[in-house]
Amino acid sequence: MSQKDLYKKIGLRIRELRTQKEMTQLDVSAHCNFEKTNLSRIEAGRVNSTVNTLNKIALALEVPLYELFRFNEN
Repeated sequence: MSQKDLYKKIGLRIRELRTQKEMTQLDVSAHCNFEKTNLSRIEAGRVNSTVNTLNKIALALEVPLYELFRFNEN
């Protein structure tokens, strides 16, 4: 899997979890204390997020960090 593919899969997983929790990008980004545009770029797979950033997102979504990495590798 390429780096770009990995970023996209993580972003899609974050979006999936966020929508399951009926949260907006603004809700999550406010909890994480960063701009909504940053979360938008993460969900689109356009950035290499730090573990710290991913942990903040997991906390905002109230899921363990490893849940952000539970995706199909296809």
